Amino acid sequence: NNQLSEIRAEALARLLHLETLNLQNNRLTTQGLEDDGFEVLEQLSYLYLANNKLTAAPRYLPPTLVSADFAANQLTTIYPYTFGQKPGLKSVYLHNNKLSDVGLPEGMFNGSDNLEVLILSSNYLRYVPKGLPIALFRLHLKNNNLEKIPSGAFENLPHLRELYLQNNLLSNSGMDNTTFSHLNKLEYLDLSNNNLTAVPLGLPRTLMLLHLEKNYITSVRVDSLSAVKDLQYLLLHHNRLRARYIHRDAFRGLKRLHTLHLHHNLLERIPLGLPRRAHTLVLLRNFISEIGRDDLSTLYTLNELNLSYNRLTSERLHRHAFRKLRVLEVLDLSGNKLSTLPLGLPKSLHLLRVKDNQIAELPEGALTGMSKLKELHLSNNQIKLGSIYQGAWQELGSLMTLDLSGNLLSHVPADLPESLEYLHLENNRISSISATDFISTPNIKSIFLRFNRLSALSVAEDSFSHLSKLQVLDIGHGNVTPRHNYGDESGGRLHGKRGRRAGKMGKCKVSSEFDKGQIVMARRLDQSMSKTAALVGCSWSTV
Repeated sequence: NNQLSEIRAEALARLLHLETLNLQNNRLTTQGLEDDGFEVLEQLSYLYLANNKLTAAPRYLPPTLVSADFAANQLTTIYPYTFGQKPGLKSVYLHNNKLSDVGLPEGMFNGSDNLEVLILSSNYLRYVPKGLPIALFRLHLKNNNLEKIPSGAFENLPHLRELYLQNNLLSNSGMDNTTFSHLNKLEYLDLSNNNLTAVPLGLPRTLMLLHLEKNYITSVRVDSLSAVKDLQYLLLHHNRLRARYIHRDAFRGLKRLHTLHLHHNLLERIPLGLPRRAHTLVLLRNFISEIGRDDLSTLYTLNELNLSYNRLTSERLHRHAFRKLRVLEVLDLSGNKLSTLPLGLPKSLHLLRVKDNQIAELPEGALTGMSKLKELHLSNNQIKLGSIYQGAWQELGSLMTLDLSGNLLSHVPADLPESLEYLHLENNRISSISATDFISTPNIKSIFLRFNRLSALSVAEDSFSHLSKLQVLDIGHGNVTPRHNYGDESGGRLHGKRGRRAGKMGKCKVSSEFDKGQIVMARRLDQSMSKTAALVGCSWSTV
């Protein structure tokens, strides 16, 4: 972090016992480093030269070197003894340079057989370097121009556990069934954002996490994954998969697979034969228009299911579709075309998202038994008070967050649960707030009411005075017309100038903007909020 542009050999000549030299974030050039500059540092273990302006690496580095960082330079050339003949070398960082295949010498790690970490990401390599050290356990080659991996490129890497090949130009024709088969300890393989049209052949059994997203994969055959018995995470999102081209037995042998990402594909229905022990299944942004009675019936252990932004309708979502999902805690049905809140939802749910639909009704019993539900998101639907069955909210004894923003509510819903802490009612048609609207919610911390139809006299004096835990009351824009703004138009919280209410009450916050037409409302709020402030030991004042 200085302005150094050169280091002369004599400047280092007396540092005979130096073990760590950190020169990163300077302006060092290749011409500014003498070839024999590091030769005298006979005990140097750690050398940091990242973020400089080097175009070629030093020709010679001491054999005592343990770690070298040359990242984020402009390197085009490495020499045989830059990293060669260093038996203690463990890690080399060369990412974000301009290295091509011709800039890497053959046998660049000869005599450095204990190298464990090699980072060559974000260069211009077209081929996997030859003669990689046998001890490697992490190899980064992402963001290069790799088009194919020659047979035997990884053959002598028995300890490799992590291999990063994402963001290249790899195709199935550029690999064969032996490309990865010799990697008997490989656990992590990232092939995302390449040109693959199918799952590669010859994957090692030891794989635990496989990234295949952002390719052009159109099918998963019966034998595509049969070898990877230990697979736990499979990421196939952003491909071109259709349900009929995923073989019903493709996942059969994957008894440890618990996370499957299939979002952003072309699925028109739930694929058959999904992994029985899956915990997380992500299917958002597909074209699923129907879920039958048994489409999810084998997923007994599923904990999280994301079906958002598909084409589901209430008529084509079977009321018993979720009956076997007895440990499901998170369900996302947002962005579909549902007209009613589905019946038969799992009683185990902790989080339910059904926003951005066309829901106009919460039918009798839709929330019955959902005593574990903590968050319910129903924003941007068509819900009216009369379409919510009586006692619906009282069924939710653990509910802490309720989002009903962007609906057609004319009043605050009645009988909200005592456990409620966060209530979103913005962008509705609420025209009044009575003294009893929040009588059932003594634990509420935040109320959001902006963009409604509240008038100057429509907020009862004691609406909020009993809410001793209230921290945020957001009335904001969109209430009481006509408006003549004075000062800032931000509608921000608590920092009012002339013509606005600014309340700072310790943790109490009020977000609102008042003009001349709102002063009456402000005064009524002032009376109510002053009482609330006194309860929680903070202040409420007018600016």
